Amino acid sequence: MREFCSLPQAVAALKRGELVAIPTETVYGLGGVALWPGTVARIFEVKGRPTFDPLIVHVPTLDAVDEIVSSFPPAARSLATHFWPGPLTLVLPKAAQIPDLVTAGLPSVAVRIPAHPFARELLERLALPVAAPSANLFGRVSPTTAAHVADQLGDQLDWILDGGPCSVGVESTVVSFAEAGVPCLLRPGGISLEALEAVIGPVNWPQPITSEHPAVAQLAPGTLPQHYAPLTTISLGDLSQTIPPGKIGALAFQSCPRPERFAVVEILSPLGDLAEAAAQLFAAMRRLDCAGLDAIIAERVPDYGLGRAINDRLTRAAWNR
Repeated sequence: MREFCSLPQAVAALKRGELVAIPTETVYGLGGVALWPGTVARIFEVKGRPTFDPLIVHVPTLDAVDEIVSSFPPAARSLATHFWPGPLTLVLPKAAQIPDLVTAGLPSVAVRIPAHPFARELLERLALPVAAPSANLFGRVSPTTAAHVADQLGDQLDWILDGGPCSVGVESTVVSFAEAGVPCLLRPGGISLEALEAVIGPVNWPQPITSEHPAVAQLAPGTLPQHYAPLTTISLGDLSQTIPPGKIGALAFQSCPRPERFAVVEILSPLGDLAEAAAQLFAAMRRLDCAGLDAIIAERVPDYGLGRAINDRLTRAAWNR
């Protein structure tokens, strides 16, 4: 297993062109300097990620955003001022210095300022933008602890910076301003649709997850129809209904009816708190995936606020399974 490192060691490693797993408030990211194509190519290689899936670039300040985008519309700047640092990614027209590999050849770049104190200090000391998709194998359950990173990637990356469990636990909300008109919600996440619209008014959300994996550039990371998936087959269903034979696990929101029917039960939030459920989601999925189950049945959570992000991840995990 690759060694854990201190924050100064992480900064030095990134300056050498190495890859470092970095804690953020959403999930752990597999970080490398975004301006260096060779380093970016290694991120794709380590994750087994297709190059048509763009990366999010992390920076420490709004001034740093201005250096990597060619325009910053007023509505986007309003969201940035309101929610950064935090779990919001903005897709903006990119500056020429951002390599096409980072953006899957698109003329836009996804950028955010993370809120985790380790990530913020690392970015401030480094003074270079960092491309950092989730620090896991492509399409698998995202890591919310350093141990999750080590379990999946091990010696394939150079260093792991341990910042404890991620407080939000699902990826950032992605909003695009790449085209003129109403801003578009490309991925629900740690900032709710309601919160976005309270700041800038209507946000378009093309919700359906309908197509197979296309070998064309995606507008945002984490938007392929199958993603965030455990190895164990997972399906969405009603936990009160008859379950299939075998060793079946349950992923429940607040409670599980007749839990004795299931081999393993994971409850996301006994109090029905969507923020707690989001923070627990990926860790619960990992525990179920490690329990030697024949299948997992997951129930949807209330579809508002952070619930939209949770349901999005569950739907993609269960896609075509």
